[in-house]
Amino acid sequence: MKALLDRARSFKRRVDFESDEYRKLVVGQFPEALFIACSDSRVIPALITGARPGEIFELRNAGNIVPPHDEHGAASGEAATIEYALEVLGVQDVVVCGHSHCGAMSAITHGADLSGLPRVDAWLDHARPGLEPVLGEAGAGGDPALREVVQLNVRNQLAALRGYPVARRLIEAGRLRLHGWYYEIATGTVHELDEDGRFRVHGS
Repeated sequence: MKALLDRARSFKRRVDFESDEYRKLVVGQFPEALFIACSDSRVIPALITGARPGEIFELRNAGNIVPPHDEHGAASGEAATIEYALEVLGVQDVVVCGHSHCGAMSAITHGADLSGLPRVDAWLDHARPGLEPVLGEAGAGGDPALREVVQLNVRNQLAALRGYPVARRLIEAGRLRLHGWYYEIATGTVHELDEDGRFRVHGS
């Protein structure tokens, strides 16, 4: 923690806040994309994308989950962030990024005992039903790969996002694009979801 504190205390000396880049941040934020990722400390959206301050709006939680749209308007941090990003900030791209070695998806895959973590268990209930097509293989004597579970979860969360009225309206108007990514921690490789539903590595 000391190292983090030291770097925070010296931050204003390490950055040129008189530069045009930082002066623009005082005026307001105009991010290009909403990045929905896992809370995992090894997954850092700005590091992966090389984004500068103000370029991406982040939503992070266990398992990069997008809760289903609630027609009754129940409040949630995820729904509020999505609504603000699309309605106020006007982002034109949304990335849902899953990753290798995901603890949340691993817990679901292997049926981990989460009785000591009731809120984590309840949160993951958002993702479990949509993963049944893959998890069902385990019940038949199979062993679903974590990679397959994570990638299916990304597809499912994109589908959940399309269920938000604001997202659906913008997509139909051609003003919003959705992207699915799978990030490999060990190699730094980003796999992108193609139109055929498969994840592929694309050259820069």
